Amino acid sequence: MLKINKHYVLDQNNNPIAVQIPIAEFAKIEEIMEDYGLGKLIEEVENDETLSKKEALKYLDQPFNKQDAYIKLTRI
Repeated sequence: MLKINKHYVLDQNNNPIAVQIPIAEFAKIEEIMEDYGLGKLIEEVENDETLSKKEALKYLDQPFNKQDAYIKLTRI
């Protein structure tokens, strides 16, 4: 388990309002969260159809239609 050296920031009534941690520990937490998120994404798509290299290059070579990036509000 990652040890986190926390320093609590208190308001004038001694209520905790924030936590300070060393930047190196923050970077490690970010890395752990990104790895977790990437793992979840991989799980979500592991049963999706895959493309061969030839199919992928053909797909990427298609002209981009800006309309493909939008959805009609009536579909929501």
